[in-house]
Amino acid sequence: MTDYSLEGLFGIKDRVAVITGGGGVLCGEMARALAALGAKVAILDLEKKAAEGVAGEITHAGGTAKGLEGDVLETESLVRARDAILEDWGRIDILINGAGGNHKTATTGGTSVADQVDPTFFDLSGDGVQFVFNLNFLGTLLVTQVFGKPMVDEDSGNIINISSMNAFTPLTKIPAYSAAKAAVSNFTQWLSVHFAPANVRVNAIAPGFFLTAQNRFLLLDEATEQPTPRGQTIIDHTPMRRYGEPADLVSSLVWLVGPGARFVTGTVVPVDGGFAAFSGV
Repeated sequence: MTDYSLEGLFGIKDRVAVITGGGGVLCGEMARALAALGAKVAILDLEKKAAEGVAGEITHAGGTAKGLEGDVLETESLVRARDAILEDWGRIDILINGAGGNHKTATTGGTSVADQVDPTFFDLSGDGVQFVFNLNFLGTLLVTQVFGKPMVDEDSGNIINISSMNAFTPLTKIPAYSAAKAAVSNFTQWLSVHFAPANVRVNAIAPGFFLTAQNRFLLLDEATEQPTPRGQTIIDHTPMRRYGEPADLVSSLVWLVGPGARFVTGTVVPVDGGFAAFSGV
């Protein structure tokens, strides 16, 4: 008989979760939420102090967590972190590919060629575009190779990629980030098929507009902390009329990693306040 209790649908107690980019705003909140539900959480971040800071908050609150340095573009760094997790906790059940972001060097000044605002599309550097694409897509692929192997070996696992609204309809000014997140969504579908025989589910969450360290310069005026014209346009096109808050991602995450979602794989779930549903008129 199917267990329809909350534990049967959403229970993740003692599961081992790995979160890349876990020292950041959004993934740090995911780490806290999973730990509050009883998971053991390994927080990976390029900045080890940031990872240890989130882990310290979790352990102080009575949870189980560790902060580790992890460069999503360096396989050896990821292998060291994986081996340390397996040595201490013996398994990996959940992987959240949260590391990512945009960069000014891959961002145009205007929304079209008619604007003639520097930097133009023709000024974008190949290195800047490559950095953004690598961080978001390659940083998902390499991490999945390293941390997905123990899941396949155990014939069980759960992978959550972090996509974006840009994957559905690209936003102006950020061509590299839009293309990279579209690749993440496509990779989510591909990987869900590839890993299905090993009982490893792969899904993605596509956040709408949340304030992070990477996008504040686009969405908020530094001097006034008020929305920039671009930020105001986003809010005007979000039916719920606000930016997302980190806690808004938690319920979708808990659903996808829980045992009740056992037949859900290959999906990309928008959490966007209705942005994708609004035509603008």
